[in-house]
This record gives sequence, C-alpha cells and structure tokens, in this order.
Amino acid sequence: MLENLLVQGLSGLASASSLFLVASGLTVIFGVTRIVNFAHGSLYMLGAYLAWTLVTSLPRGHLGFWGGVAMAALIVGCVGVLIEVLLLRRIYKAPELFQLLATFGVVLIVQDLALLSWGPQDLLGPRAPGLRGATEILGIRFPLYELFLICVGPVVLALLWLLFNRTRWGTLVRAATADREMVGALGVNQRMLFTTVFFLGSVLAGLGGALQIPRESVNLQMDLAVISEAFVVVVVGGLGSLPGAFLAALLIGELQAFGILIFPRITLVLAFLVMAVVLVIRPHGLLGRAPSTAHGATAIEPPYPPPSPWVRRIGAAALALAVIVPPFLGDYALIVFTEIAIMVLFAASLHFIMGPGGMASFGHAAYFGFGAYGAALLLRHFGAPMEMGLLAAPFAAGLGGFVFGFFCVRLSGVYAAMLTLAFAQIAWSTAFQWVELTGGDNGILGVWPSPWAQSKLAYYYLALTLCAAATLLLRRAIFAPFGYALRAGRDSPLRAEAIGIDGFRIRWFAFVLAAVAAGIAGGLFAYAKGSVFPTYMSISRSVDALLMVLLGGVRTVSGPILGALAYTWLHEQLMRAFDLWRLFLGTIILALVLFFPQGLAGALQRGERRS
Repeated sequence: MLENLLVQGLSGLASASSLFLVASGLTVIFGVTRIVNFAHGSLYMLGAYLAWTLVTSLPRGHLGFWGGVAMAALIVGCVGVLIEVLLLRRIYKAPELFQLLATFGVVLIVQDLALLSWGPQDLLGPRAPGLRGATEILGIRFPLYELFLICVGPVVLALLWLLFNRTRWGTLVRAATADREMVGALGVNQRMLFTTVFFLGSVLAGLGGALQIPRESVNLQMDLAVISEAFVVVVVGGLGSLPGAFLAALLIGELQAFGILIFPRITLVLAFLVMAVVLVIRPHGLLGRAPSTAHGATAIEPPYPPPSPWVRRIGAAALALAVIVPPFLGDYALIVFTEIAIMVLFAASLHFIMGPGGMASFGHAAYFGFGAYGAALLLRHFGAPMEMGLLAAPFAAGLGGFVFGFFCVRLSGVYAAMLTLAFAQIAWSTAFQWVELTGGDNGILGVWPSPWAQSKLAYYYLALTLCAAATLLLRRAIFAPFGYALRAGRDSPLRAEAIGIDGFRIRWFAFVLAAVAAGIAGGLFAYAKGSVFPTYMSISRSVDALLMVLLGGVRTVSGPILGALAYTWLHEQLMRAFDLWRLFLGTIILALVLFFPQGLAGALQRGERRS
C-alpha cells in the first residue's frame, strides 16, 4: 500500500512539473500583455509535433534527441513571435474578449495545418536516450524519465526567477506587469518588450509539448486538453504569479494522482472543483493580487443607441422572410433555420450578461444543457409531453443559474469567467458520469416533439416564435430601468452603490435571467435533435456562444443576432464544403478581427454614422 502511494505521489509530481512548463508560459504572457491566449495549447501541440519530426529525423543519440527537443521549442518561439507581430500587435487596444476570439481563430488554423502536415493518426515518439530504464526508490521501480520531469519544473522556476529578478529585462517585465502604462511613459519600447515576452512564453509551451513525446502519443487533441488545465493552474495560482502557478500545478497534479485512487469518478473534473473552491475562498487565487488601479479603471462603455429606422426596417424584413420563405424550402433547410433561431437566443442570452452586465462567461453552455436535460429527464422518467418539457427547461436552467450565479457575480474579469467554466465542467461531469439518471455518454434518446409539432415546418415556427419572443424580451430588459441599473454597476460600481443600487442583486438577477433564456434554447434544441448528450454542456458549446457574441459585437444589441446568423451559417456551409473547414473558419475569424474589431454589427453602425 505504501509503495502504491509513493508511486502515485511521484507520478503526480511529474505531471505537475509538465503542467507548470505550459502554465508558466501562459502566466508570463498574461502578466505583461493581459491577453488570455487561447492559442497557447496550440503552441504546446506544435512543439510536440515538431519534436517528433526532428527527433525521428536526426541521428539517434543524445544530440539527436535533446537537440530536436531544443530546436522544436525555439521554432515554436518563433511561431509565437509571428502570431504576436502579425496579429496580436494590431489588436492590443481591442476588448480583451475580442483578443480571445483572435487566438481561438489561431487554434482552428493550427489544428487543420497540423492535420494537413502530420495526418490524423497518433504518433509515438522514441524514448529519451539515457533515461529509458527505471530506478529503485524505497524498493519500488520508477521510470527515470519521470524523475527527470520532476526535476525540470523546479529548475525552470529557478531560472525564471533569476531572469525576472536579476536582469534589466526582467525588471522591465515586472514593471510592465504592475503598471505597463507607466513603463510606456518612461520611454520603454513596449512593442519589443511584448514580443520578447511572447517569445519566452511560446518557448516554454513548445518545450512542454516536446518533452511529452517519450511519455504519450502526439495527437490533434493535445491543444484543447492541455489549455483547460493550464488555465486552471494559472487562475488557481493567481494571474501573473509564477510561484502561484508552481504551487497550483503541484496541488492539482497531486490531487489528480491520488484522486484516481480515492474518488475515481470525479477525476474528470477534479481540477475544476479545486478551482471553484479556491476562487470562492480566495477570489484572486492562492498567490494572486487584486487588480491595481494601474491597469486603469473600468472603461465606461458607450450607451446602446436606439435602432435607426433602416435597422428597424431590415429587422422587420428579415423576420418577415423567416416567416414567409420556409414553407417553400426542403426539410434540410428547415433544420438549419431551426438551429439558427435557437442559436440566436443562445447568443442573446450570453450577450445579456456580457454586454450590459460586463460579466464574461466561459461556461454558458451549462444552462443550455440544463434546459435540454430538464426537458429530456421529464420525458424519460415521467413520460411528460413536449409542452411540459419546454416549461421545465427554463426552470431547470434558472435554478442552475440561481445557484452558480450567487458565486460567479461576486468576482470580475478572468476570475469570474473561469469560475463559470469550473461550474460548467462540474455540470458536464455530472451528466457524463451519472449514468443511472442521464444515461451518461449514451445520452437520452427519443426526445421528440408532440404530434402536432413533429413536422419540420411546424416545429420551426414553434422555435422561431419562442426564440424571437425571448430575444425581444431580453432586448426590452436592456432598455428598461433594470438594464440601466445593470449598466451603471458595470461602468461605475462605486457610484452605483452610492445612489442605492444593489449591484450584487442586480447582477445575480441578470445572471438568472440569462440562464433562463439559455434554458429555453436548450429545451428547443433537445426536441429539434431528438436526443440529449453531455456534449450540450461541453466547453466547445460555450466557445460557440462566445464566438457568436464576439463576431456580432458585444457593444451592440443586434450583435448576437448577426453573430449567430453568420457563425451558424458559416459553420454549416464550411463543414459541408471542405474537409479542412477549421482552417477556413479560423481565417475568416482572423479577417473579421483585423478589419472589424467592433464586430459585424459595430462595423455596420460605423458605416451608418459615416453615411
């Protein structure tokens, strides 16, 4: 028993060390540039693929293996520089979440480029020369390479500490982390500083991926698998804190190592459970600090302008076409139109808390899934008809928003967004593993509409009516006194509190209202597909909602509608037309980010003002 505990402890240290390599690069980049770099996992995956190519091509031996690993890390660092110079440098003044959209576009492009270059199969790398065997520790055999990885983490931490505390460049980086505006005012070349920081962070990501080839296969799922854990480590440790990231990596690595022995059913979500507990107790992470005023007070957003007459006419014409045209279309077009109507409401519900509320959510799919499961579980266990299911869907989602929102609205910025992600992953894990209730990965099948709505056309009109009504109600709430109070708390919370506005209750109610709207969309989606699966709550579904809102524009009321229309249509058409659809979609996203930084609706409004 003692031997097993020792093996698990050492394995946890090796995993923690590997995770710290990736998280340290993410911490360094965010600390200076304030960019939530979603493409960091792609750099990790690219490091693994490049290392596999170099190591298998170079002569065998120490020089071939370790030289290939080092070269892969440096090449990934150069790729990071290209991303920073060609893309991120142009959008540093854009909203933070729009920068997140740009890095997600890079993720899509790198995924398909890797698929094109190395194929879909998993690649197995060679073992590290000199570290192929095992050694005895207290009578048990343990791989030498795992011991090597255990030593890498502390060595990298020590080198980074020396770099940041004993060099002029490190002093400038620490100064930029504390107050980058003042550093710029003192004449420091911020562009060059940001580029070198991005190079260092990318090298660390590439090195982390390259060192994995002797212990796991190289595949196309590595990027998203590691980025979620890296985000957890960075947030738990405290944004911008390297010692915090190291401590968080140790905590999560060991808990996962021993959790599989004690609580095997929660290992899928253990890291997110830890993050949720830490953020509830310490809102800025273990060693993080509250954002200082040096980073600027919250910028006051411009008021939402009332729609101009031509916007009203276009909206009325689009709604009229949505009512008149479908009877003349085929079943496939009706299925697509139904999904578009549902996605419009889903995006509008997220925009309600992101735009007027100023609360970013990385886990909004949880409430979409609550609505879908609320309807499906009534049918599965009680045989309830569609009408009762559609009533239960917003209630189930609203209950989830009521519980999760109580904790989420107390935080702000990236911490709040990551807490929403943690709760969403907890909900997803429950749906995935509670097989007796939800069916687990097999899902709940046979979730069909009532007889009167089983035709594609009838169900389309039902979805259009409910989604349009709920979207208009959300719009009405934005321009109601409640919406003005919500925006006041977003732009100037202290002044809002001074005049008697209870900011916490306003945000909490807005969170619940957005969850209810997402639940309606989820219930409609369940009956449209005829089934419910845990993927309805997955990270990818939340990312879809974020993309729709950001593509349309957060600062406009019509933004989520345009974004949902554009993203759903593009996604559908590209998947049908191209095998490498991610490459095309990512390129389109980057073009929109560079040329329409305020989103599609923002670009249209700007054109209207100019005309």
